[in-house]
Amino acid sequence: MKLIRTTNHLEMSKIAANIILDRIKSSSHITLGLATGGTPIQTYAHLAQDYQENQTSYQHVSTFNLDEYIGLPEEDPNSYHYYMYKHFFSKVNLPQDQTFIPNGLAQDLEAECQAYEEMIKQHNGIDLQLLGLGKNGHIGFNEPGTSFDQHTHIVSLTQSTIQANARFFDSIEHVPRHSITMGIGSIMESKEILLLVSGKEKNQALNKLIHGQIDEQFPASILNRHENVTIIADEDAIMDTNI
Repeated sequence: MKLIRTTNHLEMSKIAANIILDRIKSSSHITLGLATGGTPIQTYAHLAQDYQENQTSYQHVSTFNLDEYIGLPEEDPNSYHYYMYKHFFSKVNLPQDQTFIPNGLAQDLEAECQAYEEMIKQHNGIDLQLLGLGKNGHIGFNEPGTSFDQHTHIVSLTQSTIQANARFFDSIEHVPRHSITMGIGSIMESKEILLLVSGKEKNQALNKLIHGQIDEQFPASILNRHENVTIIADEDAIMDTNI
């Protein structure tokens, strides 16, 4: 596991974007695993800026998002379909039919999970997976106690995750309680993983990831068994972690 220390969130985001751009430019076809939330927004902004300035092509890129809320239509401002279009898809020349996000309105959610997993396999897996780190160690929406072998599945969100996401909604009552997420097994099959960690509130989680035991009660701990993980963390996240 490689750790890149950065002075702040902005530098973290620039470095992450440059790594992603390097992989895109050096590949004839690449499949990216994408994350949402507050942490990667500036990374997407840097990718968008690069496209404006350099016209880096995304014609050969396919993307799979980690997760989507169950019950939100794509046009809902809090859906991850909307998030990705707003922050990234609308900013670059990535073909829409090469972007994949779980359908949280599918009539048969179990079948949607299976179909999503199959689509990832048809693209020969994820080449580079972008991740954030939850305070309780969740990656994607894989909450503590999720099996390390689990693939794309339906999850009930914990109260801590609901509270963390409430800032994006009008009130906590409006935060969905369930989602579809790539499983830990799906994430671990990625060829390369880029984990972004930012902010003082992630101190304990980062410290536990680096120094703690591998345990399903802290899902991110499994990343210690992946052979190609890069953590990019800012000073606020690293502070007081003995790293």
